[in-house]
Amino acid sequence: MVAKKKLRVGVVGCGNISTAYFRLAPLFKGVRMVACADLKPELAETQAKAFGLRAMTVDELLADRDIDIVVNLTVPAAHYPISKAALDAGKHVYSEKPFVLSLKEGLDLKKRAEKKGLRIGSAPDTFLGGAHQQARALVDAGKIGKVTSGVCHVMNHGMEHWHPNPDFFYAPGGGPILDLGPYYVSSLVQLIGPVSKVAAVTSIPQARRTISNGPRTGESVPVGTPTTIHALLHFANGAVVTLNASWDVWSHGHAPIELYGEDGTMLVPDPNFFGGTVGLTRQDKPVKKLPAWNHPLGVPNQQSPRGPLANYRTVGLADMALGILEDRPHRCSLDFALHAIDIMTAILQSGETGKFVTLTTSCERPAALDSATARRMMA
Repeated sequence: MVAKKKLRVGVVGCGNISTAYFRLAPLFKGVRMVACADLKPELAETQAKAFGLRAMTVDELLADRDIDIVVNLTVPAAHYPISKAALDAGKHVYSEKPFVLSLKEGLDLKKRAEKKGLRIGSAPDTFLGGAHQQARALVDAGKIGKVTSGVCHVMNHGMEHWHPNPDFFYAPGGGPILDLGPYYVSSLVQLIGPVSKVAAVTSIPQARRTISNGPRTGESVPVGTPTTIHALLHFANGAVVTLNASWDVWSHGHAPIELYGEDGTMLVPDPNFFGGTVGLTRQDKPVKKLPAWNHPLGVPNQQSPRGPLANYRTVGLADMALGILEDRPHRCSLDFALHAIDIMTAILQSGETGKFVTLTTSCERPAALDSATARRMMA
């Protein structure tokens, strides 16, 4: 029997993010998009027509024996039940972030996947981008020495200014920690390693948010989750990082991530994106912006209001598919994503209780993705 060269993928959830998955998946080996489903059939029909897919109901997609991997792009509150149903149907699962909203849910999915010999992967995969792998290579080469501390800032004034239906961002399971936090937490863990304990102070400065984009302009939505969070992350290697996440800040002058080592400092670009510029200094010398690494996942491939942008979402999905086909671990792994969930939910728990929270999970740092390996993944 000839071994498969590609795994067939069905997408559940045809909202805003699905277009990026459908458009970018053909850049990579290992996957072929074949079907899509949504609770709103018209959304599935639109995406199916645009990208040459089969439009199905969710139940039909989960029951289809031709589909190997289910990509879960539903709203966060639906991630667990949809992923659970996909695993029970014998499908591998790749989920948008956060792949669950509690450690209990994640451990249940892990048990189901292990019982059936299935894989789970989860976004974000931006830490596999050229700039972040350049930072990883510099850390691994000891260019700043052992990382001892750092700061991390993800702050703006919320989602209601651009998203026409921002309700879920402000419901439990949303907020800057569970929505944007995965990018920053994943980047920190892949650079430094696992976290051992956290502490945080959280607040909700605005009880309601007013939509200023789309047909619901002027309508307000309630806020049911903290929108300003100041957290301390104590890593297993002894490093201490301050993480500030807020949707109550109009403007600031902080770098996204700064890492301080025994021998120098590194400035890491926004982990919400694949590209960017890494800054580096040795001891007391001025920080210098480094030339971009010759890495295929850092090359700009689309235009945006920010200018040329590198966007390679689905590389994590492709790496999981290739990991299945090649019988090797994948980088956006279950244990990596589960540890990130543990960190983020522990931050929120600490904000509620006012106490340090010790984590119950850990993980290995994902394998680095150098330029040559990344090129071999490209179609």
